[in-house]
Amino acid sequence: MTAVPVIPPLPAAARILDAGLALAVRGGATAVSLQEVATHAGVSKGLIHYHFHDKATLVARLVEHAAARVVAREREAAARAAAAPAAQALDVYWRWLETELARGELRAGAELAGDPAEHVRAAARHASGLRHGAAAATLDALFGTLALRPRVPAPMLAAVLVSFVDGLAVSAAANRRVAYDVFWLAVLGLAE
Repeated sequence: MTAVPVIPPLPAAARILDAGLALAVRGGATAVSLQEVATHAGVSKGLIHYHFHDKATLVARLVEHAAARVVAREREAAARAAAAPAAQALDVYWRWLETELARGELRAGAELAGDPAEHVRAAARHASGLRHGAAAATLDALFGTLALRPRVPAPMLAAVLVSFVDGLAVSAAANRRVAYDVFWLAVLGLAE
């Protein structure tokens, strides 16, 4: 009989963040109450206060947590797109984006970032910087794979890409792929 390895539980703070993000994905920012997060994470509200002090601090960390997860997955997708044949690179990136939109963390992060607390707004600015950096790297990788050079600096295009992705995330439109294709036709029109 082989022993089943024991997998240690996630540290409490990580479980709290994962639970809060899952609640925000499922029910929006209003679903993120300290009690609901505590119940979902299997911890006490006191432990949430210990790690995050108050709800606004928790929301700020959730905004950063969502962005960090999205950025990590985008970097992986950009690497896959860069390694793909040029004719498939944009489809590889679309598959990542389609999965990301279905996951709901982009939408949840954007909704949580709307909290008016100053440290949530600061976290949203930090998260935005992370996402813009990843988008610039993605654009560099995609343009490189396509053997093109943009006439507009990558950081400017990154702002447009992040805004476009966020727009898709909060939209209920059924034709997201069509919007994606039109977007990339316009962006590729900026190439030399």
